Amino acid sequence: MPVRSFNREQNWLLPPSLDELLPTDHPARFVAMIIDSQDKAGWEKLEIKIEGEERGAPNYHPRVMLGVWLYGFMNGIRSSRKLEAACRDQIPFLWLTGWQHPDHNSLWRFYKEHRLKMRLLFKMTVKTAVKMNLLDLAVQAIDGTKMGANAAKDRTFDRNGLQKLLERTEKRIEELEKENESGLDPAPVHLPEKLKQAEQLRTEVKKALEKLADEEADKHLNLTDSETKLVKTRQGVTPGYNMQAAVSPVKGSQQKQVLITAEEVVMDANDTQQLIPVIEQARENSGEKAAVTLADAGYHSGKNLVDCEDIKQSVVMPEGETKKISQPYHKDHFTYQPESDSYICPQGQTLTYRGLKKVHNETRRVYRGNVENCLNCHAFGTCTHDRHNGRELKIGEYEKQLRRHREWMKSEEARQLYRQRKMLIEMVFGTIKEALGMRRFWLRGLQKVRSEAAMMATAFNLKTLFSLWRQQPGEHAKWFQAFHEVSQALAG
Repeated sequence: MPVRSFNREQNWLLPPSLDELLPTDHPARFVAMIIDSQDKAGWEKLEIKIEGEERGAPNYHPRVMLGVWLYGFMNGIRSSRKLEAACRDQIPFLWLTGWQHPDHNSLWRFYKEHRLKMRLLFKMTVKTAVKMNLLDLAVQAIDGTKMGANAAKDRTFDRNGLQKLLERTEKRIEELEKENESGLDPAPVHLPEKLKQAEQLRTEVKKALEKLADEEADKHLNLTDSETKLVKTRQGVTPGYNMQAAVSPVKGSQQKQVLITAEEVVMDANDTQQLIPVIEQARENSGEKAAVTLADAGYHSGKNLVDCEDIKQSVVMPEGETKKISQPYHKDHFTYQPESDSYICPQGQTLTYRGLKKVHNETRRVYRGNVENCLNCHAFGTCTHDRHNGRELKIGEYEKQLRRHREWMKSEEARQLYRQRKMLIEMVFGTIKEALGMRRFWLRGLQKVRSEAAMMATAFNLKTLFSLWRQQPGEHAKWFQAFHEVSQALAG
């Protein structure tokens, strides 16, 4: 078989146009379509001046800068320096910029100035999906994942650790000052670098101690990012944040595609407090409440069940202690007698009210059986091992809702619904971490991290919407109009 000849120095007989270098169904064109659909009001909502300033050196057009960042996040590029390189040698970026080459400083300044308002782009993707009748709100899945922060673990201290570090730092400063004392020689114009670093560390430690002054003794604080917490990830315990998301499937998608309908980053390592806020954000973004919400055991609590009832939200959510619930002498098998405010155990013995008790910051009613009856019962050793008090029940204020939800979770309908959760939500976090390369945040501070997470959620949705857009080549004008109308609605 002959070999094709080639020549790297061959000249073009007719130079190609920039538009010819990019396929008509390329994702860069989809990004450009979204940006071009924004009118003046849309740009003003993002607090971006589309006209530029009358004086001074000309800036790159906002359409160029926003296009580079959106397409960069869609391809796992979050570094302004890597984006600068891409704008020099990657055809999609060259097409988006019109063959311009913004430097990393210009790219970073644009992102830094507008990243908080750019969170609005995420809401736009959700509302556009709704307008195109793509979102299936028969079910939504909610989950959280721990994401590493841009901070080292060895910079995390409790109050005692900070105090010891301060003592070592002040001792080091004293030593460095003695080293720099030089008799009649004039004092240096600038502080020596080591002394400057030590004094800066002393200032950081003092600020951290002030911040922990009114906190608990076991409170920890990271000197690099004071808003991060120690979280458990697959890589071990590390400073990080808790990223929350809600997702719903795409209608009629054979590839099980999903869209993120809500996203948030919180400092809490626990998911329990995040269920209702994420549900409410998903409803606000999509304009409609999902019929059923799927959540794992990390969100389970009596209060969450009550709150879901208040907003009429059906929820499928298992408990963490399933083994205890299945035991024959779990408190669910004790029958409440409202006329006497007592419980009857499975063996027919009565447990009477004995007072209130604080358990995990929650006040519970305590019921206890007769000690002699418990000791003589054949279930002693299985029901209870307490030889001094007998069997004890601690009943919280949400006991009725917990029991009712346990019965619902036993139904075949609930079990079938819950099987969808893992397929819906865990794939999203896997894609964000593996395909989009976001295993940890690059920015520091909760507000900055939230903007970074919102951009990543926007990029995930854009990739899903692009795949649907590419399947409908005759509907591109309809997509443009949908983005335009959503932009106008958000701006208004």
